[in-house]
Amino acid sequence: MADQQRFKNRVQAGRQLAKRLARYAQRQDPHASGAIVLALPRGGVPVAFAVATALGLELDLLLVRKLGLPYQPEFAIGAVGSGGVQVLQPGVPGLMGVTQQEIDAITARELAEIERRARLYRGGRPEPQLAQRPVIIVDDGIATGATMEAAVQIARQRQAARVIVAVPVAPPDTLDRLEPDVDELVCLLSPLRFRAVSQWYDAFEQTSDEEVQDLLALAWSKQASPL
Repeated sequence: MADQQRFKNRVQAGRQLAKRLARYAQRQDPHASGAIVLALPRGGVPVAFAVATALGLELDLLLVRKLGLPYQPEFAIGAVGSGGVQVLQPGVPGLMGVTQQEIDAITARELAEIERRARLYRGGRPEPQLAQRPVIIVDDGIATGATMEAAVQIARQRQAARVIVAVPVAPPDTLDRLEPDVDELVCLLSPLRFRAVSQWYDAFEQTSDEEVQDLLALAWSKQASPL
C-alpha cells in the first residue's frame, strides 16, 4: 500500500472534510438547512469550526470524555457524556483487573470535567436543540471509538433526524464497529498501520481551553449576526 497523505493541521483537515460534506451546505441543500455541526472538545473544535464555516452551518459542542485505564490513562476502557451516557469496552469491568469501583471513580471524575467544560465553554448559552435535525459530529480523529460511540448515543437520545460522523482519520476496525450505529460515516483516511491520531498530522499541538473559547465566540457571533 502506498504511503497515505498526512494533514498539515486540524484546520486543513476540516476544510478537506467540508468538501466531502458539501451536500449539507446551508445554501446548496434547502432540505439540510437545519443541519448542525457538533464538535468534540477540545481537538475536534478547530476541525469542526472549519467544517461549519465552509458549509455555512451552525456550530456547537457535544461534551464527552474518555475513561482511561486507572494506571494507564491513555488506554481507553470507555467513555461518558453529558446526560449520564456511558460506553464501556467489552470485558469492562474485569479487563486488566479494573473493578466497578474504579470505573465509578473514573466516571465521576470525568463527569465533573464535563461540567467544568460546559460552564467554561458555554457560559449561560443553552444546549442546542437536536430534535429532527441532521447532526454532523466532528472530531480530529478516532482511535478506539469509545468517545464517538458516546457522542452518537447522546445525539440519538436527543432525537436527531440523522447522525453523521465526520473525521479526518480512523483505523478500519473502529470504523467497521461504528458504522452500523450511524446514518453516515465520512472518514478521509483509514490507514491499516494506525498507532495514534497524532501520527497523521504534521502539526498536532494540544488545543487549549482558550482556543476553544475563541473559536466558539467567533462562530456564535456570526450565527447571531443578521444575514
